[in-house]
Amino acid sequence: MTNPILATDSYKHSHFRQYPPEARVISAYVEARPGGASDVVLFLGLQPYLIDYLGRAVTTADIDEAEAVCVAHGVPFNRAGWQAIVDDYGGHLPLEIRALPEGSVVPAGVPLVQVENTDPRMPWLTTFVETALLRAVWYPSTVATMSWQCRQVIRAGLERTSEDVEGQLPFKLHDFGARGVSSGESAGLGGLAHLVNFQGTDTMEGLLAARRYYAADMAGFSIPAAEHSTMTSWGEAREADAYRTMLDAFDGPGRLVAVVSDSYDLDAAVQDIWGSTLRDHVLARQGTLVVRPDSGDPIETPLRTIAKLWDAFGGTTNAKGFRVLDPHVRVIQGDGMTAETIGRLIERLIAAGFAIDNIAFGMGAGLLQKVNRDTLRFAMKANAMLDAHGVWHDVFKHPATDPAKASKAGRQAVVLRDGAMVAARRDAVAPGDDLLVPVWRNGEMLVRHTFDAVRARASAGLGG
Repeated sequence: MTNPILATDSYKHSHFRQYPPEARVISAYVEARPGGASDVVLFLGLQPYLIDYLGRAVTTADIDEAEAVCVAHGVPFNRAGWQAIVDDYGGHLPLEIRALPEGSVVPAGVPLVQVENTDPRMPWLTTFVETALLRAVWYPSTVATMSWQCRQVIRAGLERTSEDVEGQLPFKLHDFGARGVSSGESAGLGGLAHLVNFQGTDTMEGLLAARRYYAADMAGFSIPAAEHSTMTSWGEAREADAYRTMLDAFDGPGRLVAVVSDSYDLDAAVQDIWGSTLRDHVLARQGTLVVRPDSGDPIETPLRTIAKLWDAFGGTTNAKGFRVLDPHVRVIQGDGMTAETIGRLIERLIAAGFAIDNIAFGMGAGLLQKVNRDTLRFAMKANAMLDAHGVWHDVFKHPATDPAKASKAGRQAVVLRDGAMVAARRDAVAPGDDLLVPVWRNGEMLVRHTFDAVRARASAGLGG
């Protein structure tokens, strides 16, 4: 699974025989085409690809394995081309990659990455890497963008109801998606993508990805929390004892503990156990109890839970006129949350007079798994060809059956116009104005982003 020659689609192995004989360099770009689920994309994921894929040199053993596979599979194999890469470049692909800074919030239709081969013998190489490169970029960029949309919705709710928007926002959406994704690599890249926007996660692979690829010492945080097995193992008759154990085991100044409370009867647990039997115990603690509903209507159930906690514990009315629960109790809603349902829940809470301070949100597979390449319409397309005489020719498609799939002609640049990123032809832009800058050339990483820098760009794109 790690042979870079085989990290592509089968038909790519026949393409070295398909380009025009005069072709010397092929340029291709990556973009999220307009018309997807978001008008903007939060660009992320190129750096892990450079480190893990292009950073691994091709070996003669890789060539031997790939040749055996391709011959048996029924596709041509470019033995001479790959052997030249090993002999002349130490196994590093002779490519130059230009890209926008990761963490940038970019309008759909603006190129994020542009690739060219640097060896004129290998014009086939640019698009050969499409499969692995596009896969590396579309997934974390899409997850980051979906998380970004949630942040926009939550920020708007906090700005209307909270006196501590910036203090609360980083921990308002928690990632519970590790078990719902297709692989550990997906958990790492998707979990990493969410952490660009928020700091709450239970996806530990995301922490490791942020550490490995972006030098983040610790990108996210979590708290002790119950699951149904730890609560139901006590039996229904001892439900209050199970809850009491959680209160006693995880107390301290500023500490939070989350307790799933719907194993049997959520309303009874909130009203009779938390709000009566254990009420004084909760109020005597130094930390905060976070009650977690995990079933029922994803809008009405958490609203009802907050209302019952208000009846039992009270709270204050803030300067914006919204009710904030006693600091000993809060709620987290993870079941059924999407950007749309989070928005609906926030509106219901506001209509009932509750500040968004009272609740945090969680997402699992809906955040990390329910996306695909078409969510943001990601594509990589060839846009120019350099011939043997040193002349660049436009390369593009414009299908009559689907004009929305038309691709850009000519090598691309990205420039700022009226404060917004827009695509432009590279031959019409002064070199210093192009925001697509070289980040990789012939095995050398030219730019390496830190996670703090990525977050700062994303935050700026969010309006601070």
